[in-house]
Amino acid sequence: MPTRTSRRQALKALAFGAAALTLDASNLTASATEEDETPAWKGRINHSVCRWCFNDIPLEEFCQAVKALGIPAIDLVGPKDWPVLKQHGLYSSMCNGAEINLIHGWNHTEYHETLIKNYTEMIPLVAKAGYRNLICFSGNRNGMDDETGLKNSVAGLQKIMPLAEQHGVVIIMELLNSKVDHKDYMCDKSPWGVELCKRLSSENFKLLYDIYHMQIDEGDVIHTIRDHHAYFAHYHTAGVPGRHEIDDTQELYYPAIMRAIADTGFKGYVAQEFIPIQPNKLESLRKAVEICDV
Repeated sequence: MPTRTSRRQALKALAFGAAALTLDASNLTASATEEDETPAWKGRINHSVCRWCFNDIPLEEFCQAVKALGIPAIDLVGPKDWPVLKQHGLYSSMCNGAEINLIHGWNHTEYHETLIKNYTEMIPLVAKAGYRNLICFSGNRNGMDDETGLKNSVAGLQKIMPLAEQHGVVIIMELLNSKVDHKDYMCDKSPWGVELCKRLSSENFKLLYDIYHMQIDEGDVIHTIRDHHAYFAHYHTAGVPGRHEIDDTQELYYPAIMRAIADTGFKGYVAQEFIPIQPNKLESLRKAVEICDV
């Protein structure tokens, strides 16, 4: 097992409520300092965790807990919070803050002016901070067909790709399900996203393959990863159905999925993006990383 009994006990001490979480995260950090130990994960998977899933824990305390768990990165953090991550030696594995939102994206030309301005300003900031990945979204269809959405997205994204290439920043579009969580979202199937990558023909444009979302909208997860991994620069997890813990209460078997990812030679990050429903949220996070550490 990747942790000693003392570390397990420290994690299990995390209790209900923001105040308790703050106290316990501090105790966890102190314990890590005293033991001079972090969990010995195997190293085939680079672990991360999405900040928004644990928003009820203050960022400072969350960083302490993440660090103590041996997780090196946090996903979906913008510029104002990067200094806090840096203070704790944590990497921003997926930056955000340039997008308008999830529904107004690159597939509609009326948003291009705003998006081009936002990304033109954000790309140099990401690079200057020493980060690499910056998220983007297709936006909703609003009656638009796939081909028009592809053409519009290419036309807009081509305006920022030279800057992204110049700064070594990868623009990453997330695949989201349109069946349950994001009705009408256009980039809801791997083939559409892969085709967009092919048309842009840049190593600085890739996809975020969200395992939870794609299990809902297309299934065949491992086969898809094996066939299209060259276009996937990042992965997210969550349990199906419900988007909760990735334990044996849900239908996906994450150890096999993680082995498939590792076998492709993937060197990016896999970020936990489940919404914990167990009272001990950080213990759920530790278990999720353990499940994915193949």
